[in-house]
Amino acid sequence: MIHPSQLYESLKRHQKSLAYLLLSMPLFAIIQYTAYWLRFEGQLDASTQLHLQHTLIAVVFIKVVTFTWFRIYQGWNRYLTFYDLITLAQATVASSLVLVLAAYLFTPNVVIPRSVFLLDCFGTIIVFGGLRSMIRFIEELSPSWIPSRGRTRALIVGANDAGESILRTVRRNRQLSYQIVGFISTPDQPIDSARIGGIPVLGSVEQIERIAKRYHIAEILITAGEFSGKDVREIVHRGRAAGVAVKVLPSFEQLLSGRVDLKPRTVSIQDLLRRDPVKLDMKGLHHWIDDKVLWVTGAAGSIGSEICRQLLQFEPRRMIFIDRSENSLFFLEQELRKIATNVELEFCIADASDATRMEQLLIDHRPDIVFHAAAYKHVPLMEAHPGEAVKNIVRATQTLADLAHQHRVGSFVMISTDKAVNPTSVMGACKRVAEIYVQSLAANSSCNFVTVRFGNVLDSAGSVVPIFREQIANGGPVTVTHPDMQRYFMMIPEASQLVIQAGAMGHGGEVFVLDMGDPVRIVDLAKEMIHLSGMEVGRDIEIQFSGMRPGEKLFEELHVSGENHLPTIHPKIMVAESKHDSHQQVRAAIEQLMQAATYTPESVVDQLREIVPHYRAPVERAAPRAA
Repeated sequence: MIHPSQLYESLKRHQKSLAYLLLSMPLFAIIQYTAYWLRFEGQLDASTQLHLQHTLIAVVFIKVVTFTWFRIYQGWNRYLTFYDLITLAQATVASSLVLVLAAYLFTPNVVIPRSVFLLDCFGTIIVFGGLRSMIRFIEELSPSWIPSRGRTRALIVGANDAGESILRTVRRNRQLSYQIVGFISTPDQPIDSARIGGIPVLGSVEQIERIAKRYHIAEILITAGEFSGKDVREIVHRGRAAGVAVKVLPSFEQLLSGRVDLKPRTVSIQDLLRRDPVKLDMKGLHHWIDDKVLWVTGAAGSIGSEICRQLLQFEPRRMIFIDRSENSLFFLEQELRKIATNVELEFCIADASDATRMEQLLIDHRPDIVFHAAAYKHVPLMEAHPGEAVKNIVRATQTLADLAHQHRVGSFVMISTDKAVNPTSVMGACKRVAEIYVQSLAANSSCNFVTVRFGNVLDSAGSVVPIFREQIANGGPVTVTHPDMQRYFMMIPEASQLVIQAGAMGHGGEVFVLDMGDPVRIVDLAKEMIHLSGMEVGRDIEIQFSGMRPGEKLFEELHVSGENHLPTIHPKIMVAESKHDSHQQVRAAIEQLMQAATYTPESVVDQLREIVPHYRAPVERAAPRAA
């Protein structure tokens, strides 16, 4: 059923097209008459005038029909492109050819000079092309007629296509009430006193403070995704020094996706930590995923759900989403069913550590590829409940890996963490055990078992960013465990894309390590988030240091002791070389770990040390809480 607003917009478009059609009719007649007048130098005899009067209606009719056929009237708006002018020329030439043919078929006794047809053709292109160009010119200039007193004086960063795109967006959309004063070039863009769209390039990023004060700038505009996090931090820092706000306009790709509107937004922490986009082997990924059946455990989590979104673009035949959180899985289903119209989707409530349930689902769906993203992640809670960590992380991985091996699944991709590197927490040690088990099983299996290890993902549920955001909204204080605490961060989409890429690269037994960039001091992250909220540290909101929690590290590490990292064909993916015991030895050790999980937390820790010698458990452990 058509929504009333859609019907209204459709009628509005048809009214415009009809108006342009009616406007074109007298113009066609005038152009035809002018062509005769020019050809005969203003001396039209009586017979020529009579012939012109008799044929004028036919000429107008043929041109209207031809222009309608070429959909010229549907494109009469301010978005004139070179393609529109080509289409206009094609329609005009086609109508002229029809006129020539009609003249020789229906009035063979009347000689019409060929120059009349040529003049009429050129005249039509010039008049209608000029009219279209004038409409665009008026539309783009109209914002400049708004009194500058009611508009925000702004600079655009980027003397390139992205900057020019912002300028066009501002000129075409009156709700963006900006007066663009000038452009700011970046280091890779020469200034050379250039002008873009009539607007001057005033200087470089290093000169923002001087330029902002000289030209009384109120805002600086950048395009989403155009700059690295380092560049955005510099722009924000220099804008802050000048007392100027930095705003982000959506990119063309974001507008096409329909997920964002045109309204400028403030700079986010994601902008400040952004890295260069991931380059994927799209052809190879299509070959790996196309027409396959995919399983994703932990599908409703932050990483799992993004992996699901990314996988859909490679056109699998069917996807099975497994999670034990019914609410989260419900919302994921609502989202994905809207965008995955050509893929069979199955949403299953299940616990990944339930061997009977997992085997039944595997038999029912026969997956080709399994992505195992289900796992607990909160370090302090796992310190308090180590037995639950073992069940959720180790037992679930062992169960799924064994089933994948027994039922000859093609590929198995396990998500791990940098906390598994020389772990100091139960959660990290359990993840390392899971890595060791998957690696040991890969040696004697037809299934390609792959592990992908990376650091924290930014703004995931329960992570530091949403916690800081809530503390800032509540007026503080913002709590940081230690002034020297550092972590590696990745964007959720970036991590998910690299997980999929690494999975496709694996041949079995690899532990892939993602390039996580440079570590970020948590206190610096807190300060940036406070500044982005328009407040000052110490004046508006305080930062308090609460002390390190059980199992936490000051610095996350990239290399397990004795492990070498080697490059792969992808610049952001490395492979870790390490030795491990035989599968039988690892399985036996894990069985002892499972038995220990039913006893005391200390027995779990002792058994984890047996399997992971580099596990450094805290001296004083948190007492287990009552269930």
